[in-house]
Amino acid sequence: MSVSASTLPPRQPSPGWLQRNLNTLVDPDVFDYWAGLINPAWSWSRPLATIVERHVEALDSVTLVLKPNRNVGGFLPGQHVNVSCSVDGRRTTRSYSLTGVPSRDKRLSITVKRVAGGKLSTHLVDTARVGDVLELGPAFGDMVLPQQPEGRWLFLAAGSGITPLMSLTRALAERDMPVELTLLYWVKARAELCFLQELRALAARQPRFRLQVIVTHEASTLQGDAQGLISADQLEALVPQLDQQQVFACGPGGFVEAARQLTQGRVRRFEAEGFTPAAPMGLPADAPATTVRVHLQRSGRDVEVSTGASLLEALEAQGLNPPSGCRMGICNTCSCQRLSGTTHDLKTGEAESETDRAVRLCISRACTDLTLDL
Repeated sequence: MSVSASTLPPRQPSPGWLQRNLNTLVDPDVFDYWAGLINPAWSWSRPLATIVERHVEALDSVTLVLKPNRNVGGFLPGQHVNVSCSVDGRRTTRSYSLTGVPSRDKRLSITVKRVAGGKLSTHLVDTARVGDVLELGPAFGDMVLPQQPEGRWLFLAAGSGITPLMSLTRALAERDMPVELTLLYWVKARAELCFLQELRALAARQPRFRLQVIVTHEASTLQGDAQGLISADQLEALVPQLDQQQVFACGPGGFVEAARQLTQGRVRRFEAEGFTPAAPMGLPADAPATTVRVHLQRSGRDVEVSTGASLLEALEAQGLNPPSGCRMGICNTCSCQRLSGTTHDLKTGEAESETDRAVRLCISRACTDLTLDL
């Protein structure tokens, strides 16, 4: 697939002249230790950001405004970053959408919803405060606007799926809304609505923008709200001229798949991202879960893992903490080399055994004994 200039990843910061010439003389760990005593966000090469503002956005959701250090790269509206920090003494990483737009002061914002059992989301919503420092990965994601958007656009957001679409909406608003944009926003309950005041204000002053709130699990709604899960009849009623729309959809995997099926062949374009994976391919009926041995070459460790779980989950169950981010096969943070053995792609159902090839631990399971470059 060819990549246009508008979808190229933002350029990451390169070392300055002084840093390039001092790299051979400075131990980054030693520098970070002493610099961190003065300012925790100072680092020789690590991309760090300080929380400078914290706003309650909705029920169980907060927006964190971040001031990055010079090692943090740029981003495009609609993209995500991996966010890392220590929770209960263990480094934890998850992917979050950037909800703002690039600005002169280079500040970033993420909006985080607490997830049941989610260690990092719970920490960021309940515990993180202004002054705390987070580590950020490079921006990733392809659901970005073309350089010159045209025509009619339809954003379909469910729950936390509003976050990348909010960034895109803000980007269009900064351009004085050059296209006709309709945002359909599904939530279980009105208390979960994020950015509602801002979105309503935008709709009031911008005739090319239309907002429709849809509540799925509350019997009573305010005037103007719609109700019910996404359906063909609902889209027909809420979106005139559906056949002229270019669609971006984001939400749980099941919502995204429903949106894909309901609009297939009926819209001009469809792009989507699910923040939870769709149901993975199951084990073959003639291959029940067993235990295999995984040799971790760099650490020299051997572990026994189940073939019935993703490699990431299986390794974590053994007390290991391999790098990870989105846990959906998107960000590639968990990718490592498979040096020998066979794995099964949980998304495509394909078995892969070619040696010295990258395998994404979060969407792969072991089929045989393996050697991984970990």
